[in-house]
Amino acid sequence: MAALPASAGSHEEKLSGTLKIFSDMSNPAPRAVMEGLAQDFDAMHDDLTVELTIIDREAYKTQIRNFLSANPPDVANWYAGNRMRPYVDAGLFMDVSDVWEGTLSEELASTKGAMTLDGKQWGVPYTYYQWGVYYRKDLYEQYGLEEPTDWESFKGNCQTLLDNGVKCFTIGTKFLWTAAGWFDYLNMRTNGFDFHMALTGGEVEWTDERVRQTFANWRELIDMGAYIDNHTAYSWQEALPFMANGEAGAYLMGNFAVAPLREAGLDDDKLDYYQFPAINGDVALAEDAPTDTFHIPSGAENPEAAKAFLKYVTSADVQTKINAGDALGQLPVNSGSSVDDDKFLKEGFEVLSSNSSGGVAQFFDRDAPAEMAKVAMEGFQRFMVQPDSLDQILDNLERARQRIYQ
Repeated sequence: MAALPASAGSHEEKLSGTLKIFSDMSNPAPRAVMEGLAQDFDAMHDDLTVELTIIDREAYKTQIRNFLSANPPDVANWYAGNRMRPYVDAGLFMDVSDVWEGTLSEELASTKGAMTLDGKQWGVPYTYYQWGVYYRKDLYEQYGLEEPTDWESFKGNCQTLLDNGVKCFTIGTKFLWTAAGWFDYLNMRTNGFDFHMALTGGEVEWTDERVRQTFANWRELIDMGAYIDNHTAYSWQEALPFMANGEAGAYLMGNFAVAPLREAGLDDDKLDYYQFPAINGDVALAEDAPTDTFHIPSGAENPEAAKAFLKYVTSADVQTKINAGDALGQLPVNSGSSVDDDKFLKEGFEVLSSNSSGGVAQFFDRDAPAEMAKVAMEGFQRFMVQPDSLDQILDNLERARQRIYQ
């Protein structure tokens, strides 16, 4: 952390008073990280007192609008993309584009789009994690399969597994967001990141032919029998054993699935990861990487100290430290950071830093408004079970779009 005193020193004389931080990092490991950040930043500035308030994560979601409006802190945790839009539109988050000036825009390039609305940046990222296809490396080797690089090899691998009595993918759609992960990737690979963002932003009709093409691609997998049976009966955790015991070859999921898969007996000789392959070669690859963020409320009383804190928490050294395996165990956003010595974190960091030129999405239920996300995810689950009902599903989603985005 040798670089920190120099960057801090430039603010040392100017920062004074109290810096109030509200955080939703209430689980034990994140809480320790947040407490450490507050203590370290406090120690760097003799005339500044950092006051940290940690609120239960679920309670925070219901309280944030109230405290942003009535008694705002100087810094608050939240999320990127559409999840920050209501507070930007309401004038409750401060424009922090000046924090991004200079090299930081390059270092945080992978998430700049997710932090940008109306051409301005409204916060900074401190951690994210990759999604992708986690697969049974030993099964792929057994059947002579390579990691797919395009849609045809993706489907070809699937057919080989099916021919040998193995389902291609496990999934549990009892809680609907898992199906949304499939829609995100299929739509971004079919139509690209900008189209996906326009769709989740209510700017594209759900009956658009380009949306239909995404579902047509999805249907190819459904008609093959790619997914485990009765997936509506399982949560994502309840679907893990199908992969652990070899009944399914892969799981499209976030990196948080690695720990339970390892606990189920899949060591790194049996478990591997690949980036969801291209479908339409004309669109750049984009990824789902839910991003956690810091923001400055527009009513902050100490915005100067708040901006200094945002610069501190986005520095390469700090992001390395807080995302380490014994801390958050996730990925730093700063491209100059080091990644914890974990196979999957290293692969994910490479994908997000070097091979996601299309953009980084936040996941469907973060990129779309909550009401639209619920209706759409119900439709995705229904489509996986009743693909012949697509016209009815899309008509329903289009009616919802016209109502919700008014």
